[in-house]
Amino acid sequence: MQENFLHYLWRTRRFDTTDLKTTTNQSIDILNFGELNTHAGPDFLNATIRIDDMTWAGNVEMHLKSSDWLQHNHQADNAYANVILHVVFEEDMPISIEKRGENGIIPCLELKKRIPEGIYQTYWSLLHNEHWIPCQHHFFKVPDLTKTMWFERLLVERLEQKTTIIADAFDRNNHDWEETFYQFITRNFGVKVNAEPMEWLARSLPHIVLAKHKNNLLQIEALLYGQAGMLEAEFKDDYPRLLQKEYAFLRHKHQLTPINSAAWKYARMRPPSFPTIRLAQLAQLIHKSSHLFSKILHIDTIKDIEELFDVGVSHYWQNQYTFDTPSVFSPKFIGKNTIHLIVVNTIAPFLFFYGTLRKEEQYKDRALRFLEMVQGESNSIIDGWKSLGVTPKTAFDTQALLQLKNEYCAKKRCVDCAIGGAIMR
Repeated sequence: MQENFLHYLWRTRRFDTTDLKTTTNQSIDILNFGELNTHAGPDFLNATIRIDDMTWAGNVEMHLKSSDWLQHNHQADNAYANVILHVVFEEDMPISIEKRGENGIIPCLELKKRIPEGIYQTYWSLLHNEHWIPCQHHFFKVPDLTKTMWFERLLVERLEQKTTIIADAFDRNNHDWEETFYQFITRNFGVKVNAEPMEWLARSLPHIVLAKHKNNLLQIEALLYGQAGMLEAEFKDDYPRLLQKEYAFLRHKHQLTPINSAAWKYARMRPPSFPTIRLAQLAQLIHKSSHLFSKILHIDTIKDIEELFDVGVSHYWQNQYTFDTPSVFSPKFIGKNTIHLIVVNTIAPFLFFYGTLRKEEQYKDRALRFLEMVQGESNSIIDGWKSLGVTPKTAFDTQALLQLKNEYCAKKRCVDCAIGGAIMR
């Protein structure tokens, strides 16, 4: 059993509440169950409970065994001084707080014999099976309305998680929207394999430096490839040698230090996704667009986003995938699938964060709407859902399913999940 099962029983009142008694035989009347606390401190806040003839207002703490109070060192934490009821599966020892009534003992409610057998058996089977998702054989019995409402909440939760990461970067960048957005867009251009070196590159090459040279594509490419550590070899072609010369001047001018070129990965990648090509596309985007985040704030349709990111590569890269290695001509435009991934992973979270920070719901609504307008991702987790008969249509669906699998199913948090709760009911 996990402690969150007791949380579930308490907040849903799914235990026998008749003739409640403390373990010392005092009568209990629960006037207010309190509010679940998802932060540090007692599990439920602002409860109101009558014990015998005395009404108490305070907090409720829960443990599988009462001795867990000591194991968790609550006796040394003032946050637990106002606990008015200790709810446990089993009391193995009384717990007391200094400066409290008779003997300082905290009233204790034991739930061991008050849990309906059917709920406990269902909980046990969900917790201990080895299915891809715990409720694999029950998922389709849950009403569609329950799942739809839960998916909406899951999507918002996933966006909130992503905005936490954005918020950290935003603070690190002294609340510069354009710089922060540039760093995340650059990371996104690396797709999963080269996301980290792309982010290191962006941090080593401030957006303001690129902005000073945005009208000169050669200089933008020199800065990007130079900072990526890709210009440190001896080249046969004239163009990379020209980039080397340009970068040497710009590196000294802006006091830049390149990242280690060994960070870049090419193995088992399709050539259009090589980091060399992604950097060429990023250079075109920077050359074409100034104040990119400001433009995003004023865009209202996916079509406009697709047009904004509809960039190819410079002349040299139309016949290359790597330096000094000619290939068949290809303009190498950013594909629609890649643009949609940028919407999912960067644009929608940024709009959601912007709307949250500025308390402007229109941007949060637009983030959700954009996710409803682009196709969902394709990965092993989504393939797993499809194998169960779930057919996501948009990124709205796939993002919710990713959150459900990663944060609930994989962690066996069935009692915190609306679907798991419906099954246990």
